[in-house]
Amino acid sequence: MIKTRFTEMFGVEHPIAQGGMQWVGTAELVSAVANAGALGFLTALTQPTPEALAKEIARCRTMTDKPFGVNLTILPTINPPPYAEYRAAIIESGVKAVETAGYKPEEHVTEFRKHGIKVIHKCTAVRHALSAERMGVDAISIDGFECAGHPGEDDIPGLILIPAAADKIKIPMLASGGFADGRGLVAALALGADGVNMGTRFCATKEAPLHDNFKQAMVANDERATDLIFRSFRNTARVARNAISQQVVELERGGAKFEDVSHLVKGTRGREGLDTGDTDMGIWSAGMVQGLIHDVPSVKELIERVIHEAEEIMYRRLANLRVVSKAAE
Repeated sequence: MIKTRFTEMFGVEHPIAQGGMQWVGTAELVSAVANAGALGFLTALTQPTPEALAKEIARCRTMTDKPFGVNLTILPTINPPPYAEYRAAIIESGVKAVETAGYKPEEHVTEFRKHGIKVIHKCTAVRHALSAERMGVDAISIDGFECAGHPGEDDIPGLILIPAAADKIKIPMLASGGFADGRGLVAALALGADGVNMGTRFCATKEAPLHDNFKQAMVANDERATDLIFRSFRNTARVARNAISQQVVELERGGAKFEDVSHLVKGTRGREGLDTGDTDMGIWSAGMVQGLIHDVPSVKELIERVIHEAEEIMYRRLANLRVVSKAAE
């Protein structure tokens, strides 16, 4: 068993989190993660209303008696959802862990912590992690350039970003972006993290609520099968490469404005694809870690495999390495 500051703080068995994912972070997946001893997060904005979120939290509780949390992502939009009402639903539900992400989460972090809720904030840069630490969050999830979704604009990969953050922040930290197996977990711990946050890998599990065509696409894809879109808008997103993402990339190269691509990237279009199995219907998030996904196991099988691999590496392979001094030679 691998114990870290993360497992101790959040009361879970394994140093693994399943971060919030739009359309995917529902009770079926989150309860499976919790039951397997890791920390799963429902995605608040996947639910159409705060009342629906409260019902989803209650539904998840009927499926697990272990800890789980809720992700609340703050997006700078013209017509924002009622964040305060979603926050109230989370607080009133008695959830004890929240993953925040996005734009200026201070008021939400303050309110969550007032009610004894532990907050993990997702960051894509060391400076953002330090700001979140000063804000009073309990832990950080640091996202390297390899990650699905929004990797920020600095393009710093995890091999640099994780230890750079570990050198400066004092609170527990999860490494995110590019993690799928025990090798990654051991590497993250060696780089200074207290665990890993996996997203794309959990999408390719039996319990993930998306069409099997997407799961099989992730198995078939390699590490090159992503596109970076919205680069010209300074809001970079890493998505699975498909007909739509390629069209968006070409339009951006031609100087397109966001309104020229908005019809292609609408969330409802992507959601329809996830339901129908059409992988070219809209954009869908996936990381470079697709190159490490070779099957579609159950969540329990995946987590047990990751931990077994990590323990084999830590307690056998690395333990058997010998350090030979120059004098001994």
